[in-house]
Amino acid sequence: MSLYSVSSVIVAATFTFVLSPAVAADDYDLLIRGGTIYDGSGADGYLGDLAISKDRIAYVGEQAPGTAREVIDAKGLAVAPGFINMLSWGYRTLSRNGRGESDIRQGVTLEVMGEGSSNGPYTSAMQKSRKVTYSTLGGALDALVERGVSPNVASFVGASTVRVNVLGQSDAEPDEAELYEMRALVREAMLEGAMGVGTALIYSPGSYASTDELVALASEAAQCGGIYISHMRSEGDRLLEAIDELIDISRRSGAPAEIFHLKQAGQHNWGKLDAAIERIEEARASGLRITANMYPYTVAGTGLSAAMPTWVRKGGFASWRERLQDPAIRARVAAEMQQPGDGWENLYYASGGPGNVIFSSFRSEALRPLAGRTLADVAKERGTTPEATMMDLVVEDGSRVEVLYRLMSEDNVRRQIGLPWMSFGSDGAAATITQKSASSRGHPRVYGTFARVLGHYVRELDAMPLADAIRRMTSLPAATLGLRDRGRLQEGYYADIAVFDPESIIDRATVEVPAVYAVGMQHVLVNGTPVLRDAEHTGATPGRVVRGPGWQGWEDGGKCP
Repeated sequence: MSLYSVSSVIVAATFTFVLSPAVAADDYDLLIRGGTIYDGSGADGYLGDLAISKDRIAYVGEQAPGTAREVIDAKGLAVAPGFINMLSWGYRTLSRNGRGESDIRQGVTLEVMGEGSSNGPYTSAMQKSRKVTYSTLGGALDALVERGVSPNVASFVGASTVRVNVLGQSDAEPDEAELYEMRALVREAMLEGAMGVGTALIYSPGSYASTDELVALASEAAQCGGIYISHMRSEGDRLLEAIDELIDISRRSGAPAEIFHLKQAGQHNWGKLDAAIERIEEARASGLRITANMYPYTVAGTGLSAAMPTWVRKGGFASWRERLQDPAIRARVAAEMQQPGDGWENLYYASGGPGNVIFSSFRSEALRPLAGRTLADVAKERGTTPEATMMDLVVEDGSRVEVLYRLMSEDNVRRQIGLPWMSFGSDGAAATITQKSASSRGHPRVYGTFARVLGHYVRELDAMPLADAIRRMTSLPAATLGLRDRGRLQEGYYADIAVFDPESIIDRATVEVPAVYAVGMQHVLVNGTPVLRDAEHTGATPGRVVRGPGWQGWEDGGKCP
């Protein structure tokens, strides 16, 4: 029999079972039979069956009674809840191609967006500049699903987006009326289903926000059951101070807090991991809900914006680009790039120099051949200094220029992966490989984050048990986000399911060749519909908007008072 059969199959029942009264014994739409069930709780797996009726799990246990319209033979495979990507940049790629294969082929069934910026709320001017018809975050998510997407989607409301609504790109401090308006925008987004407030504090205009401003916005999220999640002000030289600020915001606002992509950037900061863990665990012991997510790589991916001081980026990209053409400003920027950032995070300095900065993508066709090469190589070829080369390329490309920075310790990555409060996020797009993208550059985390954890760190390095890795990809992030009916294999929960071979799942994407799908994932279901079957995408787009605890669409009206 093939792994996936459309024939009805009678499964012998040798025990007495209590069936859900809503599902007749012969009324399953799909049966996953004979796999090793990992329910997402962290408990060891057991051989069993999982049955689905419509979009929900109808049975999970040792042996399902009755018949099913379709059957997946999962013998030798792990059956788990679908994985939750806690940091996705999937909106744009899913808008162009809803299949999201880079993540679907790893078992991801929920993309969570909103690191600092979000697709709403928008003023009329912001709508016009982005050429969109929606103005709210809820409207943006609805529009995405209406186009058709394979994974489910969710989002935080971006604190930077809220700030731009009221203050534009300026570094002004909001007055009482402006802060009230910003808080109101957060509350509106929470009512629409935002997961909480997300910040990105090394990038302008997010970097201009004071701690008090962030406490105010996080307080609005907390009143609606949401969380505060942050790319902190520093992941390197001021890492510990940044963690202290996040904990302070959580304590003062009442919002649980999560750290985006926890790391120790720069070799001179690698020794801070012990102190970072100690601070987080002390806060947790005091009763605060502090968690973190990460991607399992030693290279970080962002723009050349993270190599230049925030003052030169003030006012948005057009102003930044114009300043970089002024000789006096260029001289000052070049000098500041060669030393630790004073009040800003200098990833160029933290990387150790131009040999550790790798260009990953450009907007300009003429510059794309530089992707994959180091800054040192390109600067030498151009006959300019590394600092001048970076400024020139931002001006020439008309973008922040995407790069990879070699920043992290492999020993620290492995240790972080084993932390019980750590979940995972790709910090990348949900991409589908096309002829164009196959030859493009990017970060391997887009195609390999979850498969790398399961294959390299769990199977090959034994950094943690498989059952716990699954817990931290499923029920842990679901609980952190306050999700209903997702993140566990449990009767009545939505049928978001990943079926994979734990002996073969692995990432294949590398820094040199990043656009390569992972292998080992056999079947993926989203809301009960197969989107991956026998390791091939079915073309189905059953993804839905998953809304946070403040959403007024719940029968109980959500948690917003």
